[in-house]
Amino acid sequence: MDIKDFQSGEYRQQYQYQSFLPSRVNHAWTLSDGDLLWLLSQADRKLGELNAFSQLVPDVDFFIRMHVSKEATTSSRIEGTQTNIEEALQKIENIAPEKRDDWEEVQNYVKAMNEAIVALERLPLSGRLLKDTHRTLLQGVRGAHKLPGEFRASQNWIGGATLKSAAFIPPHHEDVPDLMADLERFLNDQSQAVPDLLKIGIAHYQFETIHPFLDGNGRIGRLLITLYLVSTGLLVKPSLYLSAFFEQHRQLYYDNLSRARTHNYLGQWLKFFLEGIRQTSENSIQTFKAIIALRAECEQVVMVLGKKTKLAQAALHWLYSKPIVDGQDLAAGLGVNISTALRLIDDLVRLGILRESTGFKRNRVFVFQKYVALFE
Repeated sequence: MDIKDFQSGEYRQQYQYQSFLPSRVNHAWTLSDGDLLWLLSQADRKLGELNAFSQLVPDVDFFIRMHVSKEATTSSRIEGTQTNIEEALQKIENIAPEKRDDWEEVQNYVKAMNEAIVALERLPLSGRLLKDTHRTLLQGVRGAHKLPGEFRASQNWIGGATLKSAAFIPPHHEDVPDLMADLERFLNDQSQAVPDLLKIGIAHYQFETIHPFLDGNGRIGRLLITLYLVSTGLLVKPSLYLSAFFEQHRQLYYDNLSRARTHNYLGQWLKFFLEGIRQTSENSIQTFKAIIALRAECEQVVMVLGKKTKLAQAALHWLYSKPIVDGQDLAAGLGVNISTALRLIDDLVRLGILRESTGFKRNRVFVFQKYVALFE
């Protein structure tokens, strides 16, 4: 079926409301829209550049952790949490009590993403993997009572206080298992020659339309994109996340998903999605370039420390994986005593590499500010 001929599905009468039953997606897709073809080419090219660049950056896994932390804070913020990346990188004892629930949700997101990436080594991108990821996402936080790790067994809705006032009502829960099975087959079917970026764009739309969980659908749906790119080898490292693009263009994001359902405009949604891939890939490449430049700058700055230069260079290397620290953290990370760590921190503050963030005289916390700022 040509994407321009897409038919989104139909409304089904339930008790006192109508739910939307989407069309299945696991079938052949063709593309005749020239603008969409051009955007697909541009997005593919930029994603390939990002993939190549991420394999050339030394210690790239340190920086991937920061990308994951940024994604966790941004994706969670779309759902209403208020944690920023600097808070997300802190230990819980440094977080104000009223912000700890939000902080824990972000930590769950980081854990869920990391576990899912590892799980892809033994599992296909499947309903089972998404359920496991969902269980981690909701463990011990708001939503913990909403069937973590299970597809919903009741009706949910989007927008509005009740079903009657809802902006959108996803399919009835009895249809969810079959719809998710169809989506899983689509994600893993190699017999249909569907370009990967179109496939994951269609899959993200379909997942959000099915809304298979009682809570956490938006976050899992955004994770799905990166998991697919890694599972297919389009990305060797999980270095691309679209939440920042979706948040920046939030209304367009919702409008394009909605109009695909109401007006069968799947092509318009895919154009938006591919532009997100292109822009985000370019932004991620620029971030990697900025990291390389910052490393060179900081390596040069600490040369003035003379005999302490080697230890300062070791500290810099460690700070890329843990850019918010206290004296005990740095002492443990470098295997030195606390007084040596504190003197080194004072040197790094004086050189403008670290910034004290609490204003306290005791229990001070220090931020590798220029590095963290690259991800804000």
